[in-house]
Amino acid sequence: MTDESTAKQTSGAEQMFGDFAPGLVHFTDDVLFGEVWKRDQLSAKERSLVTITCLATSGNTGQLVYHLGLARENGNSEEELIEALTHLAFYAGWPKAMAAMSVAKQVFTS
Repeated sequence: MTDESTAKQTSGAEQMFGDFAPGLVHFTDDVLFGEVWKRDQLSAKERSLVTITCLATSGNTGQLVYHLGLARENGNSEEELIEALTHLAFYAGWPKAMAAMSVAKQVFTS
């Protein structure tokens, strides 16, 4: 039997795609979050801020819910994240910033 406290927690990628797309689960869990996010050149806070702005500027708001929560866990304040989304409106476009801010409002006020 496996002790529950030492059992590996099932990732979001595993829950969503499990046996359907095991390669994507591997790359997400082991490479992206297991290696890339662990590199020393940027802090987790900085990586989260970069990720939030990339998702917003590319219009990938579906991933923002998770990453806004992770950004807070990684030390970004709601005020910092709102300011970053406001700032990118001038560089990435108003509609993308408005869409991202709508997601942020949902995450931060729920």
